[in-house]
Amino acid sequence: MRGAAAEAMVADALVRDGWRVLARNWRGGGGELDVVVERAGVVRFVEVKCREGDAIDLYDAVGPGKQRSLGGAASEWLAQHAPAGMAEAAFLVALVTTIGETSSIDWIDDAFDAEG
Repeated sequence: MRGAAAEAMVADALVRDGWRVLARNWRGGGGELDVVVERAGVVRFVEVKCREGDAIDLYDAVGPGKQRSLGGAASEWLAQHAPAGMAEAAFLVALVTTIGETSSIDWIDDAFDAEG
């Protein structure tokens, strides 16, 4: 499974769980946000990482440099698009692992602080 397919799988799973997709592959603030979702005033900036076979280590997948670029993008997105009544925003990392024909998603909510 490649990046775009993994992002679609993650977005679909979030929609099934009641989230509303606000943006996909949004660029700005020195970074890119794979998926931005909202539910009941809660916004999540979703970083999707995909690997075939071995499990993914969060630190390897989203290290300090990536965290900083995501933080910049999230700040810019909020400055332009923050939903009315937003109660909180955080980073959600979706680790997609594919083995053969089977894919699974591991979710790490509030995965890191924007400072990296």
